[in-house]
Amino acid sequence: MSGITGIWAAGVPVSDQDKAVDFYVGVLGMEVRRDVPLGRFGGRWIEVAPAGAATTIALVPASEQSPAGRRTEIRLATADARALRDELVGRGVDADDVLVWEGAPPMFAFRDQDGNGLSVTQV
Repeated sequence: MSGITGIWAAGVPVSDQDKAVDFYVGVLGMEVRRDVPLGRFGGRWIEVAPAGAATTIALVPASEQSPAGRRTEIRLATADARALRDELVGRGVDADDVLVWEGAPPMFAFRDQDGNGLSVTQV
């Protein structure tokens, strides 16, 4: 049986793709994996990811059906949640405090340039 073999990309709706690239690459330190025009559909197909990651984030043009500024449920990974949170706040990112529950890894939520919510978990 042929079937699903992995997770390729998670989409994040953005109001301005250039500003989104500036945030995800310039602030979060990801790399651009793909940036191609969508032709008659307008906009571009842009994928960003942390270096070496298999799954990407597609920065897709926001629409009425998929508006920017929502909670995405995307969970990113880091080796040190506290240090990363402090670094991002120092870069002007709107980030919450690090949460720690017994038996769960440290984690925090933050918002991108459009207010899309993502989180980071220490692994």
